[in-house]
Amino acid sequence: MPIQQKILPAVRNMKDFEKLLKSPYEYLVLLDSHVSQLKSIVQMAKRHDKKMLIHVDLIHGLSNDDYAAEFLCQDIKADGLISTRTNVILTAKKKGVLAIQRLFLLDSSALNKSYKLLEKTKPDFIEVLPGLMPDIIKEVHEHTGIPIFAGGLIRTIEDVEQALGAGARAVTTSRGELWKHYVKEL
Repeated sequence: MPIQQKILPAVRNMKDFEKLLKSPYEYLVLLDSHVSQLKSIVQMAKRHDKKMLIHVDLIHGLSNDDYAAEFLCQDIKADGLISTRTNVILTAKKKGVLAIQRLFLLDSSALNKSYKLLEKTKPDFIEVLPGLMPDIIKEVHEHTGIPIFAGGLIRTIEDVEQALGAGARAVTTSRGELWKHYVKEL
């Protein structure tokens, strides 16, 4: 799989984005942006040899339907799409960009429904939230064989290491102190 870094910095503001452009991180996650900013953000990232994973469900002014996913793949040229929505994941796969299925695993029922969903979407990666459940991370990976990202409520280096130790490929986080711990240049 193409993503080898342990931390996937999740960007919430332009100040952090600009800082990360100078970092060794290759992949960045874009959260909480506006549709009008997308093209310039992705172009700037590409000029700095960065790959952008766009969280479709959190882009203001953009629906999370098939047309939005096509727009992000074809016009914006995202390197990957993250979504809870089946149609977005299927469109990303069809367009040849990384498809990351976000799952909120709140209870056993949600876990069982997620397994059925994953059989349909077959994403490239699964983002498990909350990411503080090492046993569930391990179970989902063993059950599906799909690489896992852990996200949500991860606050400490120990949380990151536990998720990675359970088999997560990477941790998505908006906490700058965790970015810095894994890349000293920040």
